[in-house]
Amino acid sequence: MLQIQQYREEFEKYLNAYTPPRTPQNLYKPVSYFLALEGKRIRPILTLLSCDLFNGNYKESLDAALAVEVFHNFSLVHDDIMDEAPLRRGNQTVHQKWDLSTAILSGDVMLILAYQLFENYNKNIFVALAKLFSKTAVEVCEGQQLDIDFSKLNDINSTKYLNMIELKTAVLIGASMKMGAIVAKASDNEQENIYEFGKNLGIAFQIQDDFLDTFGDEKKFGKVIGGDIIENKKTLLYVKSMEIFTEQDKTELIKLYSSTHLDESKKIKEVKELFLKYNIPSIIENEINYYTQLAFKKLDNLNINDHKKDFLFDFGNSLMKRKI
Repeated sequence: MLQIQQYREEFEKYLNAYTPPRTPQNLYKPVSYFLALEGKRIRPILTLLSCDLFNGNYKESLDAALAVEVFHNFSLVHDDIMDEAPLRRGNQTVHQKWDLSTAILSGDVMLILAYQLFENYNKNIFVALAKLFSKTAVEVCEGQQLDIDFSKLNDINSTKYLNMIELKTAVLIGASMKMGAIVAKASDNEQENIYEFGKNLGIAFQIQDDFLDTFGDEKKFGKVIGGDIIENKKTLLYVKSMEIFTEQDKTELIKLYSSTHLDESKKIKEVKELFLKYNIPSIIENEINYYTQLAFKKLDNLNINDHKKDFLFDFGNSLMKRKI
């Protein structure tokens, strides 16, 4: 097994050497631009790591890892369009740098380019990867639609919200790990267990992201704290609040979230005060811990040595503590 940083470096080299077609330039230049934006590359790292975990040659999983990263970036290009976001990773989004039509089409072609990378595998592995990829791609789109739907509703419950983040975020993390296992020719049982490990860790990761956006350290988190509140985004903090607040405080929270004229710093302060009144941070931290432990329990079902299990355990903890 390599160190996480080594997997990242190996993938970055492969990504940098990847050259999409060059013409028409207005279609492919945005693709190259977006793929070159600096990112943590968590999903492709997981594919390489998982292949290594099951005694495969991680270099043979580089095309699967690249497919995962290209697909992830395709989804971000379209997310930015839907969110009307001006920046991605500190740089102009594709629809801002070019135009809306170019962004839609460039995003579309990234999805196809991702599929094409599976053609570099033999028939059996190609079929397994393509089936998993198709299933995951549909689920991610379903999760995105649910997220859009939820923005217009006030009566979302925890079950619905957790299902949404599982589809939108977690299934791709699970699939990233399963792809590495497929390339390594791991058993079906091993593939399913590593998928569940990744999926549950992905749910915990997204819940933690919600938490840190409101209660994190801005310097460590790397984002402006309170962004979700400013954007009226109904994260698990909001959902849990609506389940336990008094009717009076529910009304107040809805009023704050629907406000468009309140000073941003005042809005963040008042929403946080309501969350703290009902100990919402502790409730959310318990949810994070629940899904993290659910992921770790899957390690007991893996037929790998203790050193590799410890590696996954340390990786999961590093991910949850934002050290990767």
